[in-house]
Amino acid sequence: MKIKDITNYIEELAPLPYAEDFDNVGLLVGNYNTKVTGVLIALDTLEATIDEAITKNCNLIVSFHPIIFSGLKKLNGNNYVERVVLKAIKNNIAIYATHTALDNSNNGVSAKMCEVLGLKNTKVLIPKKQIIKKLTTYVPIANADNLRNELFKAGAGNIGNYNNCSFNVEGKGTFCGNENSNPTIGEKGELVFENEICISVIFENYLESKILSALFKNHPYEEVAYEIITLDNKNQNVGMGMIGELPKEMEETDFLNFVKKTFKTGCVRHSELLKKPIKKVAVLGGSGSFAIKNSISLKADAYISADFKYHDFYKAEKQILLADVGHYESEQFTKNLLYDYLTKKFSTFAIILSEENTNPIHYI
Repeated sequence: MKIKDITNYIEELAPLPYAEDFDNVGLLVGNYNTKVTGVLIALDTLEATIDEAITKNCNLIVSFHPIIFSGLKKLNGNNYVERVVLKAIKNNIAIYATHTALDNSNNGVSAKMCEVLGLKNTKVLIPKKQIIKKLTTYVPIANADNLRNELFKAGAGNIGNYNNCSFNVEGKGTFCGNENSNPTIGEKGELVFENEICISVIFENYLESKILSALFKNHPYEEVAYEIITLDNKNQNVGMGMIGELPKEMEETDFLNFVKKTFKTGCVRHSELLKKPIKKVAVLGGSGSFAIKNSISLKADAYISADFKYHDFYKAEKQILLADVGHYESEQFTKNLLYDYLTKKFSTFAIILSEENTNPIHYI
């Protein structure tokens, strides 16, 4: 089994185009064609993580956070990032990171937070924009059903809880091939009027090459007329954070104690208590102050995230209870998410959950 076999499966859960523009995801160190001896799943990749991988005979580390976040101009071991990369290269250990690709996945970091909290009726908190594209093409009526079905098989036509969605309009197309053409219908130099169907389907942007491959393979014309545009529509199943409901409403103090216990944190920093029950809860793993406004607009009673600054707590505006559980604590279950996902597919292969606690923050 090669590294690409593992990473291709991970990318079914968290496609790399889901990642934010500022991020650095994918295979950061190593070669996709390297044979895998074992996979170590970690939240961060530190020198201790590399040592653990060596001890456990794992030459691929699947890490949530990327060890290389911005460009490296030198590799001389002057900081922890360079030392990790050098040690990984020296010991032939590959490093793969998912980060915001998994954050934006419908079954990713925030979904796992909802699971451990027992939230029901969950949905994405901030749906992602500009990842939906639309393909429009024109095909003879006799070939339309086959082409449409092949586009569906390639992943086109999925809208929320519906699949095989398309729009079809019959019309008459014209074309005239020159002396170098090889027309499927008609002859060179002949103006042809053909009854066609205009097919329009949407798809997620990371599927574009697969969609175009299906189009060209199954379209009968020598030259395929088509257009692809990016839509402003939000993808309701992809995006940052999630919001859901507790099975039963809780008093605020009980809720905060429940959150502290669930996330195994030494401290929960929170905004002013509002003396109202907590039922609807928004969550977002990692640094999530940017989603306070979204949580309020969706009428969440509480919002759980991390890295709130002093003035962020004022943004509660007496409308929501903000709970900062800590960055590591909010994302700690991501390792289990990836482990469970990979072991279902590669049940006979060495998938190992890192035992290292990489939280740089300690409490007294």
